[in-house]
Amino acid sequence: MSRTEPAGTPLGDAFHVYDTTLRDGAQREGISYSVTDKLAVARHLDSLGVGFIEGGWPGALPKDTEFFARAAAGELGLRHAALVAFGATRKAGVRAQDDPQVRALLDSLAPVVTLVAKSDRRHIERALRTDVAENCAMVADTVAFLRGEGRRVFLDAEHFFDGYQFDPDTALRVLDAAMSSGADVAVLCDTNGGMLPLGIAEIVTRVQESTGFRLGIHCQDDTGCAVANSVAAVQSGATHVQCTANGYGERAGNADLFAVLGNLVMKLDMPALPEGVFAEMSRVSHALAELANIAPDTHQAYVGSSAFAHKAGLHASAIKVDPELYNHMDPELVGNGQRVLVTEMAGRASVELKAAELGIDLAGHPAAVNSVVATVKEREAQGWSFEAADASLELIMRSAVGNGSQARAPFTLESYRVITEHRADAAVVAEATVKVLVDGRRIIATEEGNGPVNALDAALRAALTPSCPWLEKVELSDYKVRILTPGSSPATDGHGTDAVTRVLVESTDHAAAAGPNAGCSAWTTVGVHGNVVEASWLALVDALTFAALRARGAQPAVDVTAAAAASAVR
Repeated sequence: MSRTEPAGTPLGDAFHVYDTTLRDGAQREGISYSVTDKLAVARHLDSLGVGFIEGGWPGALPKDTEFFARAAAGELGLRHAALVAFGATRKAGVRAQDDPQVRALLDSLAPVVTLVAKSDRRHIERALRTDVAENCAMVADTVAFLRGEGRRVFLDAEHFFDGYQFDPDTALRVLDAAMSSGADVAVLCDTNGGMLPLGIAEIVTRVQESTGFRLGIHCQDDTGCAVANSVAAVQSGATHVQCTANGYGERAGNADLFAVLGNLVMKLDMPALPEGVFAEMSRVSHALAELANIAPDTHQAYVGSSAFAHKAGLHASAIKVDPELYNHMDPELVGNGQRVLVTEMAGRASVELKAAELGIDLAGHPAAVNSVVATVKEREAQGWSFEAADASLELIMRSAVGNGSQARAPFTLESYRVITEHRADAAVVAEATVKVLVDGRRIIATEEGNGPVNALDAALRAALTPSCPWLEKVELSDYKVRILTPGSSPATDGHGTDAVTRVLVESTDHAAAAGPNAGCSAWTTVGVHGNVVEASWLALVDALTFAALRARGAQPAVDVTAAAAASAVR
């Protein structure tokens, strides 16, 4: 199905989008939210328009208790979502009103409570050490008590699918205990994450037909099917779907909120979000990754930076004619964008599209296009890679189109030398000397650094900054070295310390936000050589050349044909 715009009218209570990032998602290894983080996560989710945000388990975790207290004090200010407190039913043999955990759910002041209850007879008997009748009474009593206190209640039927397959009567008795006592939704949980889509669809359909209850779905991703299982459940009658941002969660994670929403809205035409917020998907996904201190998944469906990136020349040729031929939807609808990757697989169409993306007009320059294609293929055969080094690629393109002066380094190298000294006090210091020509003047500069690349960078800056003051705001912000696999090309047949190395240098312009290049404050360049220092030098020179290009005013997103170049260079 092809869509040009996402549905815009929310279904309100007819369909629930329920996020459990702050509870289930926080169980992912490596995630530890502070209370301030939790408040920020909730605000981002609310800006996306989800209907319910599960804030955690008050009474069980001090941070969660504080989170609900601060939310109740007005620090959250939700516009779209209802806040949900998660907890267990009363314990066996205890009245609901006397159970401290149940009381903590009330004290949270959350308007909605989600109760977790065992629905697999094996868990009831072995883990809870009680019988099915008492388990159902625990569910019914707790739901009734919370409803009597004015709370809306959802039931998470834990291990439902495993329990239903083992003993369907017990699983359904637990659902009935909750729904007959006033619960709004019976959420069927694939707690172990072992189900597949057809099995989910079959069981949800059976339960829907036999009970008539409002059903929800909660899927773990242990088989890699959490998103597919969630969508299958919705297609089979579930009207409440529980997810986590970016699929965070214990073990292999949970159903990814953004993939599920993308499929519901774009493929099933379900207005699951309020009007005007669907384009916030990519922004919210990346913001939540930052708060979790986890690098965004570049290959994540819908919102990953590579979700609409095309590498094959065949794809690029078709996209040049019509982007819809190789994109399943318009990436801008989810706040993402199309990218074309130029590699040894690239053809003319890939180069032309990438040039347009970088703001370079190669239309009518067939010789330049052929030159770029040939250069990229030749260099990639030697181990170079331009997928992550757009700045180096842009310099190649600008040189090929007849604007070599724009893509020229702001100096001419005479020589450089790097010495590494291990001193008696165990200090290791690198010293670099560069001899360059700048505007016809010979300049020699020597600087120290904590490594050869740092020393080279410092020496080159010392030589150039007097005539290139813009360098003061540019810094080398990241540096990556990779030893290329022996035998991957004729140029990479070295082994061990004799191997060819590839260096990526990321540079940042701290003045960009206030200048004409706002929004383009970082760039990456690449260098390849058998000597790691020379590979670093090549990447460093490209980095400073690109900075000079920007300083001259030939910034990205402008036409730099020969005619335009004359006015662009200052």
